[in-house]
Amino acid sequence: MIRPLICYDGPMAAVNKRVPFVPDPSQMALWPEISGNAINGLGERAKRRPSPVYWHEPDTIPHGPLQGWFAENYANSTEVVAARERRQAVIDQPLPGVAEARRDETPARWSELVTQKAIEFGADDAGIARMDPDWIFEGHEQASWDFAIAIAVSHDYEALKTAPGDRAAAEVINQYGRGLKAVRALTGWIRGQGWAAEPQGGPNAGSMILIPAAMGAGLGELGRHGSMIHRKFGSNFRLGVILTNLPLVAHEPDVFGADDFCTNCRVCTDACPPEAIPETKQWVRGTEKWYVDFDRCLPFFNETKGCAICIAVCPWSRPGVADGLVKKMARRRAKRAA
Repeated sequence: MIRPLICYDGPMAAVNKRVPFVPDPSQMALWPEISGNAINGLGERAKRRPSPVYWHEPDTIPHGPLQGWFAENYANSTEVVAARERRQAVIDQPLPGVAEARRDETPARWSELVTQKAIEFGADDAGIARMDPDWIFEGHEQASWDFAIAIAVSHDYEALKTAPGDRAAAEVINQYGRGLKAVRALTGWIRGQGWAAEPQGGPNAGSMILIPAAMGAGLGELGRHGSMIHRKFGSNFRLGVILTNLPLVAHEPDVFGADDFCTNCRVCTDACPPEAIPETKQWVRGTEKWYVDFDRCLPFFNETKGCAICIAVCPWSRPGVADGLVKKMARRRAKRAA
């Protein structure tokens, strides 16, 4: 049973002006018996791989009819459709085969080259993580990959801060498309060096969950709103990943204080219309972490063109703010250590 939801009347700037929200009956008629939180593993203390819950083939997941309802009713504006067509054009471009392997570089040099090429191909940041099989969704199979190269592409904040609405929704899809273009170009380049590689991008989920890989690659920390926080872009970015057996050197996770900041910040919790962002961390598949209540979030998400309020209001996302917050959190950690 879905708990009562709340939303606000107006754009993001009117976040505190809230009125009762009743989900569209035609959407709720499609709601499955199983909770999305249960699929995600909320409350589970044992480790396990993630289960597909949304953005997979609709006929393979319980919430698939809701995904179809969203596409039919709220993802069909002119701006959004155009953005989706641009993204699909990137996906439709064929990838090259794998050439004869070059073995004339060290792992350290290959790492320098792939991060350099990622930026050349349009990424705004890139990092490398040693692959963890637990990042692969249950029911999905993958080759035995050694590394995950994660890339970040930042949004136009002026567009994102209009969330929820067509402009913000189109911007999100545009950046997913830009991320896919970068990861597919880097995949092609790696294959051209003679090493197997496979791209992963969004919003449609592939065979793996991207956020843990990106955190392992040093692109940021998990925020209270369930999205990542980057030390420069805040929450104002999207991810892509390349899986490869190219010999690389993994980067270290980047711990700069975002998690600590989120413990004391309530901006996204207070701004969330369906009250889907808890005040404390939750146990999810054996890890205590920030988690967004799927059953509260999804109906509002579906009826507001993909929402995105929480990442738009995040203090780290505002241009020019993140550097100061990083320094503030460094001073706080130093004071505690003294």
